Amino acid sequence: MANRHLSRSIVLQTLYEWDFGGRNDAKLPEILDRCIKEFAPGMGDFSFIQGLLTSVLEKRNDLDQIIEKAAPEWPLDKISIVDRNILRIGLFELLFADRSEVPAKVAINEAIELAKTFGGENSGRFVNGVLGAVYKEIGEPGKHETSKRQKPKEVPYEKMPQERLAGSVVYARHEGDMYLALVHDIFGHWTLSKGHLEEGEEEKTGVTRVIKDEINLAITPEAKLGENEYVATQPEKGKIRKRVVYFLAETRFEDITLKKTGGLDDARWFKLQDILDLNFYDDILPIVTKAINLLLAKGKEPAETKPLLEKAKPKRARKKKEGAQ
Repeated sequence: MANRHLSRSIVLQTLYEWDFGGRNDAKLPEILDRCIKEFAPGMGDFSFIQGLLTSVLEKRNDLDQIIEKAAPEWPLDKISIVDRNILRIGLFELLFADRSEVPAKVAINEAIELAKTFGGENSGRFVNGVLGAVYKEIGEPGKHETSKRQKPKEVPYEKMPQERLAGSVVYARHEGDMYLALVHDIFGHWTLSKGHLEEGEEEKTGVTRVIKDEINLAITPEAKLGENEYVATQPEKGKIRKRVVYFLAETRFEDITLKKTGGLDDARWFKLQDILDLNFYDDILPIVTKAINLLLAKGKEPAETKPLLEKAKPKRARKKKEGAQ
């Protein structure tokens, strides 16, 4: 079942890019192929992904009408791209999928999990409310059923396989201002460039390589900022722990080229005073804030930047998505 959850995530990512890019059906095969290669390179059977994506798009008009009726206070174009595509997937599985394969409760729970992972802080409640209303309207099928499937055995956190990654807060000076280089993912967050470390690779050597590979900047790593760890799901390995070590690193102010996408769709420079209005993940903002503090301590940033740190609260943050890179 872990593969089914990953498959739904890939369908969501594909629908997000399709919707965000103007709903050009001709680009769907390209988008789907890229998402599979980036997020499930080891998956051998794509039939569930392709079937679910095709079915959701074929029923899109019906699904959108149901969303509008179930959430009349939310016009479809006012619902976030992530949330409305989660609703399309969830409603299709709730209303049109084979119930012997996808029971109603599974359809709802899977959609809620997608919302918690990829949506905003209120997405889970919103998706639950809309799907719950439709579920009651159709008579709550399977309300008293218990699943006959055995849940996959949970691997204890401390026994999960681990992968090492490295990333960086990359800064540069230009015409008297301080800039940070950030990347943007397909779920609407600005974050830090990072990548996988090779077996036995030293951290500073590795972070220099991965930043060059991803955004084409030659950096000089300085202080270690800290580490984050999160759980991701891979089709062949199951759940794995990904540990990311972050550095503060300086570079020259040059054009950024996004060379390696990995679920990213943009990369650019931001003046330091502009970054706090951006949408960060909740585990990234403290790393960025620590970097600014270090720059202040080294005298590399004007004192007038200090008031920015008072505003650095994770209130705009979103929950960390699983397995994007």
